[in-house]
Amino acid sequence: MNDQSLDFLERYLNNASPTGYEWEGQKLWMDYLRPWVDEFFTDTYGTAVGVINPDADYKVVIEGHADEISWYVNYISDEGLLYVIRNGGSDHQIAPSKRVNIHTKNGIVEGVFGWPAIHTRRSPGSEEQAPKPDNIFIDVGCDNKEEVEKLGVHVGCVITYPDTFSVLNGNKFVCRALDNRVGGFMIAEVARLLKKNGKTLDFGLYIVNSVQEEVGLRGAQMIAERIQPNVAIVTDVTHDTHTPMIDPKKEGSNKMGAGPVIAWAPAVQNRLRERILDVAEKGNIPFQRVAKSRATGTDTDSFAYSNTGVASALISLPLRYMHTTVEMVQREDVENVIRLIYETLLNIKSGETFSYFD
Repeated sequence: MNDQSLDFLERYLNNASPTGYEWEGQKLWMDYLRPWVDEFFTDTYGTAVGVINPDADYKVVIEGHADEISWYVNYISDEGLLYVIRNGGSDHQIAPSKRVNIHTKNGIVEGVFGWPAIHTRRSPGSEEQAPKPDNIFIDVGCDNKEEVEKLGVHVGCVITYPDTFSVLNGNKFVCRALDNRVGGFMIAEVARLLKKNGKTLDFGLYIVNSVQEEVGLRGAQMIAERIQPNVAIVTDVTHDTHTPMIDPKKEGSNKMGAGPVIAWAPAVQNRLRERILDVAEKGNIPFQRVAKSRATGTDTDSFAYSNTGVASALISLPLRYMHTTVEMVQREDVENVIRLIYETLLNIKSGETFSYFD
């Protein structure tokens, strides 16, 4: 990564791209990627794809997803308070006292998730009330429903957090939506390095920034049918399991700073994964392992089971505090994911089937 890379990463993360509303972030991403690809295309729901060697028959995808979790306005009370439902896996327990941006046709309306003082939340002999999806609410400073509606706020408006990018201790990147706009950043950096280093691929490379992963891998499902790739390498985040309240015996033992996490799962094509492992070992790229029961829970599943089956693999970035506004990753891990994808592409040849029977 260079200074230009980090400047883009900060701008890209700070821009809101909630599920279903990703297009402004996609424009930023395409503008950054433009010097290093031959062409772009987008689909109906906003997935963006940069292509190198678009005329090649053999197609390799590298992919991340562009959307972030958010909220929808679900109900406006007569007193002018907003009640919400999730758009993706938003955590109701972190909401109280957070500032929010409500996206309207008139622009951003600011608000706060209000919350009663600690000494008012408990009656004698009862337990203290905890945040729940049905008791958290947003206050936009209005006295009634009519005032709220005059601001342009209505049921269906999407809500994001305004928290922005920062760096802790020199090498820890902190922001909301690192899950998974950091994936879009990393695959863009792969394209930049291919151009910078004058590397020529003998296949078509499709750099895919998918939408709507957070609500069921939907963007990847759609774009996989359109591209019909031969190979897909997906990158997403995974849990650093060495923070409090996470059991490594259940979630696996992966740690921020220890390198990319390579997945074992039914959707992961074993020969493609072994190629990635060989590249890591020969290049002295540190890596970790994780096993996924039944499904990876990432866009890998959509690509793997699309069309007649696509050789797919998952390279994850260890992350702390997923689905909060203080998600955290380590710079060296980001750089090693970029390097591992880059080196793997240089070890794939046009026409490879990765068949177990060759």
